[in-house]
Amino acid sequence: MSLGTAARFARRELRGGLKGFWIFLACLALGVAAIAAVGSVRASIEAGLAREGAALLGGDAEMEFTYRFATDAERAWMDDTALAVSEVTDFRSMVVVDRDGGTERGLTQVKSVDGAYPLIGTMALEPDMPLDTALTGQDGLPGAVMDPLLADRLALRIGEVFRLGTQDFVLMARIEREPDNAGGGFGLGPRTLVATGALANSGLLQPGSLYSTKYRLDLPEGVDLAALEAEAKARFTETGLRWRDARNGAPGVAQFVERIGAFLILVGLSGLAVGGVGVSAAVRAYLARKTSVIATLRTLGAERAVIFQTYFLQIGALSLLGIAAGLVLGALAPIALAPILQAQLPVPAVFTLHPQPLAEAAVYGALTALIFTLWPLARTEDIRAATLFRDGGQSARALPRTSWVVLTVLLAAALVGVAGLFSGTWRLTLWTAGGLIFALVLLTLAAWAIRIVARRARGAARQRPALRWALGSISGRGAEAASVVLSLGLGLSVLAAVGQIDGNLRGAIARDLPEQAPSYFFLDIQRDQMPGFLDRVNNDPAVSRSENAPMLRGVVTRINTRPAEEVAGDHWVVRGDRGITYAAAQPRGTKVVAGQWWPEDYDGPPQISFAAEEAEEMGLHLGDTITVNILGRDITGTITSFREVDFSTAGMGFVMAMNEAALAGAPHSFIATVYAEPQAEAAILRDLANAYPNITAIRVRDAIDRVAEVLAGLAAATSWGAAATLVTGFLVLIGAAAAGDSARIYEAAVLRTLGATRARILTSFALRAALLGLGAGLVALAAGIAGGWAVSRYVLETDFAVIWPSAIAIVLGGILATLLSGLAFAWRPLAVRPAGVLRARE
Repeated sequence: MSLGTAARFARRELRGGLKGFWIFLACLALGVAAIAAVGSVRASIEAGLAREGAALLGGDAEMEFTYRFATDAERAWMDDTALAVSEVTDFRSMVVVDRDGGTERGLTQVKSVDGAYPLIGTMALEPDMPLDTALTGQDGLPGAVMDPLLADRLALRIGEVFRLGTQDFVLMARIEREPDNAGGGFGLGPRTLVATGALANSGLLQPGSLYSTKYRLDLPEGVDLAALEAEAKARFTETGLRWRDARNGAPGVAQFVERIGAFLILVGLSGLAVGGVGVSAAVRAYLARKTSVIATLRTLGAERAVIFQTYFLQIGALSLLGIAAGLVLGALAPIALAPILQAQLPVPAVFTLHPQPLAEAAVYGALTALIFTLWPLARTEDIRAATLFRDGGQSARALPRTSWVVLTVLLAAALVGVAGLFSGTWRLTLWTAGGLIFALVLLTLAAWAIRIVARRARGAARQRPALRWALGSISGRGAEAASVVLSLGLGLSVLAAVGQIDGNLRGAIARDLPEQAPSYFFLDIQRDQMPGFLDRVNNDPAVSRSENAPMLRGVVTRINTRPAEEVAGDHWVVRGDRGITYAAAQPRGTKVVAGQWWPEDYDGPPQISFAAEEAEEMGLHLGDTITVNILGRDITGTITSFREVDFSTAGMGFVMAMNEAALAGAPHSFIATVYAEPQAEAAILRDLANAYPNITAIRVRDAIDRVAEVLAGLAAATSWGAAATLVTGFLVLIGAAAAGDSARIYEAAVLRTLGATRARILTSFALRAALLGLGAGLVALAAGIAGGWAVSRYVLETDFAVIWPSAIAIVLGGILATLLSGLAFAWRPLAVRPAGVLRARE
């Protein structure tokens, strides 16, 4: 019965329109729209990857082997299973161009193909020609096609000759579209594509060279991919096979999209939390205006439940309206921007309505609305009619009944649980939730501290009336300090943390690279080339030091006779092939932290020295056995020591090292690092590359720059998420300023009656806004620096220093935002006649 009565009351009050609720709706809609839009873009990319999985992969399925070609048995199984098979090799090399007595070099990611490539899709070249025609070449030289970026960098024109290893090629065309490029993963150089047969005399595909082979399968219609994968793994996983198929044609891209999408949604929750502050403030302001209505209902005998239900239904209806508006905006924005987004994305995307991300955004919005409206609604239950008439509800206790507090905590826990379930990243979700709770508590305490400081500072401002009035307003009851500091501070905190993390990351790269990182990594040095290579390097006065080690690649297949994934889960060591080295004596600088290194002349069963940190993460112990597949052969060794390995220096580091007798007989090459001053790097590269054309040189600064570009993109994406949070916070500021409009009108009327000028009153309003903005900015800066320090120290493991330009910008941004919102509502109070205002308050 009470619910029906409450529904009638709620329906009648809603006839008055949405006055006072526009900020409420905007905050809720903006937060929901941000989450819905990010989720929709992610779903669009995932749908595109699923639809174009075979094209992205280059076949219905792919079998990949590490640094070897398929055996006869493996190739026979492929030929029996598939309608057609295409063999592709992939490796890094140096493009060498001799021109006008000089030599230009550039790092490239080489793909060599057979006549069946591509099985699916088409290669687009400029000038337009069939791929087989381009690879045939001219004038007796094999042909090649190249990424325009590399061709332009080397000033290489169509018809000109360049060299890969010891083989000359003629550039026949530039690559406009490579059908299977999206699934290729991270490459350090632009693409060059040649025929595999043309590499026979290049010296680049020797035993032990670092390359991978991929066999794309064109399968019969309707084949069961899951069953085929199980059969292939049962036959060949022990030989180092890695399987992919059209169900996930670009797993690296899909995983990246999933993780960055989940991260941005969690950043969006920060914006929704800020919007929740605005929602709560709007509900409190609305209920304050309904004091006389609530008092009348209580006087006429309305029960507390009826009053609560009346306003709960009103707020619920408006919340549904705000959520619906956010869903419409979040769903339509990606579709409207589809041409722009598609042009920026390196993968296909299907931009349409995706129900799942919209449903997730709706759940986020509903839980947020409930969490932030229950307290102000619940407090009306304990307010008596006489109290409402007397002071407008200011005498109500700060907290509602315990049951409502418990329900709010449960709803907050449900929101965190839903976020973890939807994002699939529980650790990141819990850290985000903890950070938000910490920031909200810190900002609440800061708002209280700002009011205390303002109250105590009033005495020192006796000779400055405008400042004294501003401090009095900040410290007074019902002041907007809490709303301003919470709404603006949270958005600025996220932005400050992003700025500090980005700045420290860039600083670490710029600061540490000259001192720690080598100038070059040299790959594919053959055993017989090592004496001459070391002689050149060690006798070059420009080289400060060098390191070298034998290099093999292997796939960890078993740990203690169990499949590696069962023991180590999704740890990066077991996800792909890993670098492995061997040594007789313990290398100089190697620190063994547990166990013992094998004797220098040891020739017994294989022993393994494993990286200590990774071993702890994987749960490994001394005495465990590890089976590694190297070039199709299983080698099982026992862990006899753990050692420290520092991968952060960009120097030489191996997760696994084995005794020399275990690996020395396998075909392999060597790698070397060379440390030199930047001005000497070009001459060193020229000397070594001329002497050994088959080796590949990777300039470490270029590799780190590529990583920095990726990280900069992540920082930019996060900054946009933080900016959305800041926009929501600015809306809350406007709402707080609008809610305090009547108070400012009354304040201005009193001050003008007492002789204050309009200019002084306006100065007081401006000072109030600026001081609140300064307080919010300083608190946000402290929270952002703390967050940036935590991420830099414990996640990125880099040194931390405060980035002061970013810090100052945050503080100035807080002042400017509050000043603009405050002044926007300062002109009307100054224009109202004092007599009319004071007469209405009688």
